[in-house]
Amino acid sequence: MKMAMKRVPYRLAAVIVLALASAVAQAALQEGLDAYFHGNYRAALGELKPLADSGDAKAQYQLGMMYDLGKGVKKDRQAALAWLRKAAEQGNADAQSGLGSAYADGNGVEQDFVAALLWLRKAAEQGERVAQYNLGIAYDYGQGMPQDAQQALFWYRKSAAQGYAKAQYNLGLMYYSGEGISKDYREALSWFRQAAERGDADAQYNLGVMYDNGEGVAQDYLAAMKWYRKADKQGNIAHAQLNLGEMYAVGRGVAQDYNEALLWFRKAAAQGDVKAQYNLGMAYKDGLGVPVDLAQAHKWLDLASAAGDEKAAVARREVETKMAFKQAEHDPPQKKKLHAKKHK
Repeated sequence: MKMAMKRVPYRLAAVIVLALASAVAQAALQEGLDAYFHGNYRAALGELKPLADSGDAKAQYQLGMMYDLGKGVKKDRQAALAWLRKAAEQGNADAQSGLGSAYADGNGVEQDFVAALLWLRKAAEQGERVAQYNLGIAYDYGQGMPQDAQQALFWYRKSAAQGYAKAQYNLGLMYYSGEGISKDYREALSWFRQAAERGDADAQYNLGVMYDNGEGVAQDYLAAMKWYRKADKQGNIAHAQLNLGEMYAVGRGVAQDYNEALLWFRKAAAQGDVKAQYNLGMAYKDGLGVPVDLAQAHKWLDLASAAGDEKAAVARREVETKMAFKQAEHDPPQKKKLHAKKHK
């Protein structure tokens, strides 16, 4: 007995075909992304380019990033923006965020805050944390709109809640200074800590300052030094180096050690920190941790003085006077002249 073959309805067949095509496309997309993140850019391009050409927004965004970074293709900002725009117009939040940032910075396009806000808002409302942060920046600084601290706080908070360190840092600053919200050192400390633990060097420095000053937390010099050192290692922060130098110079939270102090002053001074330059100049002037060296003292005090440090200018003049006397000690005696005018 023959079994009758049942026909699959046309619409159901079409749905099945579409589902299969979608599954194949998703598998290709995943293969392309995996290849990209494993550094196999040629294979990634082979998978992603056909998908991008066929209109896949995720592939278009990733292809845009490949052109932007020069990964697997020749670096081409205009091609990158073209692919980002295609993906953004299809609602891809990452692409919208990238396009908004490009308009905000004038990177590859003419700077246009109105266009930037349009794309950033689209991405931010989809929950893209970088766009939320950048929208906060726009409100914070009045870029393309009136300045609005409340809206800045709103968007920073959304981004910070998703773990974006830059937003956490800015939120900490607003609580610390009482900008758009009641001043709250404990809340500032909390946000700085979250950003610091994610490697934000400025937040690490600020956390060190709060421990150093006892703001929002019990004063703790060892904790301050810990965070200053992290800020130095993470971001080469000159103020952290200066503060470490001063702690060693006066023995605050650590045994006094002029040699260690000078190490930190040199690092900060080399970056143009005026107070570190002054401190280094005074160390050479007075022989603190190093032999007296008037030439080195003059060099560093002159740099600090040129930057407007009045104490450095006074000390530099003292050094110049000492240098003049020092020179006089080594000059050969001048032949004296007699008084040759006759008496009348």
